[in-house]
Amino acid sequence: MAGSDRPSSVTAQHLRAQRDQRDPVSQARTERVPARNDVIELLARLREILLDRSPSEALPSDLEVVHGLLSRLIGERSASSLLETLPEIRHCLSMDVEAAYHGDPASQSYAEIVEAYPSILAISTYRIAHALYGLREPVAARVMSEWAHGQTGIDIHPGASIGCHFFIDHGTGVVIGETTVIGNRVKLYHGVTLGAFSNRKGREDVGKKRHPTLQDDVTIYPNATILGGETVIGEGSTVGGNVWLTRSVPAGTRVAIEAPRLIQSADGDDLEAGEQSLDFDI
Repeated sequence: MAGSDRPSSVTAQHLRAQRDQRDPVSQARTERVPARNDVIELLARLREILLDRSPSEALPSDLEVVHGLLSRLIGERSASSLLETLPEIRHCLSMDVEAAYHGDPASQSYAEIVEAYPSILAISTYRIAHALYGLREPVAARVMSEWAHGQTGIDIHPGASIGCHFFIDHGTGVVIGETTVIGNRVKLYHGVTLGAFSNRKGREDVGKKRHPTLQDDVTIYPNATILGGETVIGEGSTVGGNVWLTRSVPAGTRVAIEAPRLIQSADGDDLEAGEQSLDFDI
């Protein structure tokens, strides 16, 4: 078989032709983006600094290294701006750890929370990624957030605005959309979605508020779904498990689905013989 007739040669011709069409994949290749491995290395170094894993006496030199990595990725000016935000991020992270410790009676120590809780890995990554997002470095920010998503099952868009003393209990399956606003002292459980309605206008919705707002001291229980940019959960409210919510509720509201009825059989087999109906709260 002649070289030009080999299957690999034919396939290569087709792929080259597709690249020459300037489709979205081809255009993505020409856009300037930071290398994924460099972004993950940067994230690791920043988390070491923010979670006190590096010696205090080494902080100046560690920050110089981070500044160099940042400068290569996003430029020197933006790198300096991000470094200036680190004390504020560190302050919030300390409160996040405190929220986890007091919000979960199963926790034994602050060290356990910092080293083992998926909430802290996801939130610390989010707070760094959010700073990058604010510096108009969305690709680096998304690389960080998607890495944390893969590690924890917690999907926080770096564009979301989240206050301090934030805790996600368990965390698997939590989704927080780009324009979500979350106040201080908020607690979420696993499976919570803070999302948007189905996007039928495509790119026309760019820049619009599409995700809900949770004011201070709100608690959202497992598998609740809250949708819409105009949906506001008022301060101090509680949203029960499995609730589907698309409209605002005032401060101090308790939202729950109607309590189901438990049918219990007397003999464990025949639900029609000697069955009992037991009412219970969610």
